[in-house]
Amino acid sequence: MTYSPAALLPALEDLARQAGAAIMEIYAEEFAVRHKADSSPVTEADLRAEAIILPGLAALTPDFAIVAEEQVAAGRVPVLSDRPFWLVDPLDGTKEFVRRNGEFTVNIGLIDNGNPVAGVVLAPVPGLLWSGAGGRAFRVDADGQRQSIACRPRPTTGVRIVTSRSHNQPDLLTRWMARFEQPELDFAGSSLKLCRVAEGSADLYPRFGPTCEWDIAAAHAVLRAAGGTIETFDGVPLAYAKPGFLNPDFVARGSEPIPQHV
Repeated sequence: MTYSPAALLPALEDLARQAGAAIMEIYAEEFAVRHKADSSPVTEADLRAEAIILPGLAALTPDFAIVAEEQVAAGRVPVLSDRPFWLVDPLDGTKEFVRRNGEFTVNIGLIDNGNPVAGVVLAPVPGLLWSGAGGRAFRVDADGQRQSIACRPRPTTGVRIVTSRSHNQPDLLTRWMARFEQPELDFAGSSLKLCRVAEGSADLYPRFGPTCEWDIAAAHAVLRAAGGTIETFDGVPLAYAKPGFLNPDFVARGSEPIPQHV
């Protein structure tokens, strides 16, 4: 099968924006919150955004399976083959959505042979979008200005670490950070953390605790296109289509440290 992941980006960006507009309509109103079997919250915004994205992807790539968070929660899990497949989180950071802090995203990622090959992440409140495929990554501002982005070379001192706002494990994080000299720590919600590493405003994102593949696939594709990586803490590259679509603990990295002169 021959296709171009990069050629899919304009359609994915349009789908993400359509979903984002539906989310913002609900965000502006009072909305109900219920909890799924795993105790995670879900709102009408999650469901409405997914209902926009899924038919759009099916029309774009009829032969690709789609694994979407709310579909899986409802027991609708497709059988995957050796073909590429989509991972969709229609509203990543539902806790941030409920708190109304603006740090939630729409995530659409494409997986091929276990690797994220194309992805779009939209943050509806600030109107920022990140996309990446084929070794090129972009950030699009709210006014439509598109610029290429890349991971920055990691400094030897003052490394910038971003971690989860809602799923932070401070003891593990503190021990892990002890290896760095004068690290700077910041917090963010949803897949914005990976996008920050991709655009060079952060260097590392360690994740302690469970995530699902749809939580990170789109932003992982952007990060990969920007020159970054995600590995387990044992140094194994993160792959997709794992049992239950569950990720181990991992660390996202930008470019390698700046070489020291001797």
